[in-house]
Amino acid sequence: MFRLLMIVVVLLLASCGGEQPDSNDTGVKPTAKTFKWRMVTTWPKNLPGMGLAPETFAKMVNIMSDGRLTVTVYGAGEIVPGFGVFEAVSLGNVEMGHGAAYYWKGKVPVAQFFTTVPFGLTAQEMNGWLHHGGGMALWEELYARYDLVPIAGGNTGVQMAGWFNKEINSLDDIKGIKMRIPGLGGEVFNRAGGSAINLPGGEIFTSLQTGVIDATEWVGPYNDLTFGLHQVAKYYYYPGWQEPGPTLEFIINKDAYEQLPPDLKEIVRAAARTVNDDLLSEYTAKNNAALKELVEVHNVELRRLPDDVLAALKIISEEVIAEIPGDDPLAQKIYKSYIEYRDSIESYQDISERAYINARAAD
Repeated sequence: MFRLLMIVVVLLLASCGGEQPDSNDTGVKPTAKTFKWRMVTTWPKNLPGMGLAPETFAKMVNIMSDGRLTVTVYGAGEIVPGFGVFEAVSLGNVEMGHGAAYYWKGKVPVAQFFTTVPFGLTAQEMNGWLHHGGGMALWEELYARYDLVPIAGGNTGVQMAGWFNKEINSLDDIKGIKMRIPGLGGEVFNRAGGSAINLPGGEIFTSLQTGVIDATEWVGPYNDLTFGLHQVAKYYYYPGWQEPGPTLEFIINKDAYEQLPPDLKEIVRAAARTVNDDLLSEYTAKNNAALKELVEVHNVELRRLPDDVLAALKIISEEVIAEIPGDDPLAQKIYKSYIEYRDSIESYQDISERAYINARAAD
């Protein structure tokens, strides 16, 4: 009887533990709920840097979630136009988007503070304000009005002032120029006598080539070289007073986000934080080599904006920025937080980043 019982036990154990894994197994448990999201972006498909950052995010999320959350990325124009991202995600037509908050200035003027402000915060300073200075909570409060969840999604660092086909020797030289320049920088450019035009990246080259615009700023050498802007403009000006540290954004439809279990929410945030840090590293590494090629191979004339032009633009910038909050209490709170943070870090920057870089550059 004992031997008979042992044989039965052995047979039962064999039947439970002998199953071989299916070669087509995706790793997702049959009972685990899966989510399929679509992400629309303001960038041309596969644009180096900004355009590939959403693809990196999607790949990370898929791997970390073990296939429970997949994100398919669409470039500008594939589902919605580049400037239609905010509305599409807000309405829930798609679950997610990637872009820059200053593109939505017509709908949410104060959102521009979460991309960049002329003569404002650098990339490192923006990350400090958002993640450790109270900026992120204000951003979330603002976007909640539109059923959106924002997450910082990359930064290109200090950009270039732009491409021109005429020299800029004084503020008078800006008058009458039609320039592609978005956000608050565009407002400042208008007041300086120019004419700011807001165009998505995919339309810049043709617009400059055909004379729809006379000048443009895009990003910096890394992306400007890819776009071939040196083929349609002669002078390349710096510094990028208008975009000292432009933060990109992931935006998520709030209902879609709330449907995720806690672990997938954390995976989304972790992947976004990684992309946010990695993109700045990429531009820091790539811009210098691209600039060298533009100057030495393509004979681009690199020019610095005159000090008096920069001084005048700074005065106009402070006036424009101060007008943005209007009567909206939340907008006023965002403005106050940003300006106080910017002013408070100046003293430390003087003895840290600025002092060190000046010392390193000294003969």
